[in-house]
Amino acid sequence: MTNPLPETRGALLDVQDLHKSFGPHEVLRGIDLAVMPGERVAIIGGSGSGKSTLLRCLNFMEVPTRGRIALDGRALGRTGRDGTVAYPEGELCRVRRRVGMVFQQFNLFPHMTAVENVMEALVTVKGTPRREARARAEAELAKVGLAEKRDAYPSRLSGGQQQRVAIARALAMDPEILLFDEPTSSLDPELVGEVLRVIRGLAEEGRTMLLVTHELGFAYHVATKVVFLADGRFYETGTPDEVLKHPRGERTRSFLARHSEFAF
Repeated sequence: MTNPLPETRGALLDVQDLHKSFGPHEVLRGIDLAVMPGERVAIIGGSGSGKSTLLRCLNFMEVPTRGRIALDGRALGRTGRDGTVAYPEGELCRVRRRVGMVFQQFNLFPHMTAVENVMEALVTVKGTPRREARARAEAELAKVGLAEKRDAYPSRLSGGQQQRVAIARALAMDPEILLFDEPTSSLDPELVGEVLRVIRGLAEEGRTMLLVTHELGFAYHVATKVVFLADGRFYETGTPDEVLKHPRGERTRSFLARHSEFAF
């Protein structure tokens, strides 16, 4: 199904004709997306549809094969005469400060305590003095409900607590956009709720975020926009009601029929 190109004026993040290939395998096949300040975009789709690759391209953990990404109206990279885009490493470092990422697998340093994990990037990337970085890290841990766990090592934390440390780490960098890549997929069912409550709280603050998730009920209640990704393309885009309750496309309906456990 073809959707009209989104309105991009005033977009904090503007993506046009984004492609990503790994050798002969084309994972993303022309993504167009505009994200306005404060917008919360839920990205849904089957395994292998390109959801995680899309997020990794947006903070340049993967470099797009072609296409245009702009942050706050400024196009990233330098386009050569042959049409290819080069991304200087210094520019990519600045982008990663502005676009925070929360992964499926937490990616905490096992030899560091919770507070040390949160303050590490502040010290090494931003050059924040250690005392100031620690105070900020403790404040962010308190925000995600882990003040009392600041001196605990990851091995002494549950999966849900580790993911909340990872969220605190992302928040400490003051990102303009937060990317969540299936943040609950590695958690036992009883731990999912504590992470989703933190994400809901961030949404209520007006944070701009993109959330890849299989928690469709959560997406319905929290997202302002839902996109269904299939075969590397946005097959259907709309409000949670339009996509999750009244999908137009047969492929969207088929996908949702396999995930009928979510409730509104």
